Amino acid sequence: MPSSQSGSERAGASQIQPATGKLGIMIPGMGAVATTFIAGVEAVRRGFAKPIGSVTQMGTIRLGKRTDENTPLIKDFVPLADLNDIEFTGWDIFGENMYEAAKTARVLDNEHLEQIRPFLESITPMPAVFDQHYVKRLSGTNVKKGRSKCDLANQVKDDIQRFKQRTDRQVMMWCGSTEIFLEQSPCHQSIEAFEKGLVDDDPAIAPSQIYAYAALSEGVPFVNGAPNLTVDIPALQELARRNNAPICGKDFKTGQTLLKTTLAPMFKARMLGVAGWYSTNILGNRDGEVLDDPESFKTKEESKLSVLEHILQPEIYPDLYKDMYHKVRINYYPPRGDNKEGWDNIDIFGWLGYPMQIKVDFLCRDSILAAPLVLDLVLFMDLAKRTSSLKGLGIQEWLSFYFKAPMTAPGLYPEHDLFIQSMKLKNTLRHIMGEDLITHLGLEYYD
Repeated sequence: MPSSQSGSERAGASQIQPATGKLGIMIPGMGAVATTFIAGVEAVRRGFAKPIGSVTQMGTIRLGKRTDENTPLIKDFVPLADLNDIEFTGWDIFGENMYEAAKTARVLDNEHLEQIRPFLESITPMPAVFDQHYVKRLSGTNVKKGRSKCDLANQVKDDIQRFKQRTDRQVMMWCGSTEIFLEQSPCHQSIEAFEKGLVDDDPAIAPSQIYAYAALSEGVPFVNGAPNLTVDIPALQELARRNNAPICGKDFKTGQTLLKTTLAPMFKARMLGVAGWYSTNILGNRDGEVLDDPESFKTKEESKLSVLEHILQPEIYPDLYKDMYHKVRINYYPPRGDNKEGWDNIDIFGWLGYPMQIKVDFLCRDSILAAPLVLDLVLFMDLAKRTSSLKGLGIQEWLSFYFKAPMTAPGLYPEHDLFIQSMKLKNTLRHIMGEDLITHLGLEYYD
């Protein structure tokens, strides 16, 4: 069991405000991932299901020595919001309620949906900020109208302020589609330049950036579940620090990349070479349709390709990884729906350069893997907002565990190794609670 002292009473612990009242979750993009997340939380609250895949709900954390046998659940160790205190709202370009949207997404079966149908029908999305220039393959009717991007940002701020009237704390979670590939431009370099860009309708400002600007302006933490260029720009990072509104990485790490960040550390740990890594996917949901557009795929490709280079460090291990060939493909295949399939062919080599192969066929469910990540991230970001030593940092690198593209301080390379990321996450929780960090040195057992 954890110590009987509260986190604020332990030596070295951060000051953490209690999770009292309602936590409001605001979601731009209420499609497959969002409806699966919302329906899942309600099913867990009613005792119909277990929160499988959620580190905050089912994960444990070791405190002290192995011989202490002190391994509480994470949710019993840190003061997270209770699932019963969560409320939902959001925006979508389609106006159907969450029951209808979940039926359209075809992730959850009728038995699950009918059990919570009235609850899902009670949540209807607000009109969304949308411009087809940034997502070519979609169009919708539930869309905000405005004189400028500044006007649209102010409308989102108004939506946030209304939601604040019935909730005590808020987190915004982008579950919208992948936007076209954008690079940083002059309007992204400062808050003042960004706000001028909003007034001038600068094409470098995409809808996801408008949502993020509105959230951070209101002091609301923002999470990006897609690979878009959103809060990874100086202007919004400055705004996050100024308003104590935490931000973190982008693009949920669910299927193929989850496997890469598990296998690649094994190759490097054992000093096995990699000659090539070919990855292809088939996906039939709305995300697959969007990624069928080359400009949106470019955004996703940049996120997926960076993982191996950072883990394997070819500049440090040129004999093993310098000439590695890495290719990623995503193919839209409507019959598959949300049940995507990822194939990996990995050509490795070992002692004396002899070649070997590994082939992986991962038949997974995209939204089923993403939904518990959404839950963990909103709970951890709310915790960061309430924690004195975390809320003013802006970037929450300790949450890299959940993303294909972790965010770091400028000039610092991201850590992609899943196991290092997990250690970073748990050691951060130990740190803010005033507990000793775990190093796994273990020499004290043999004194």
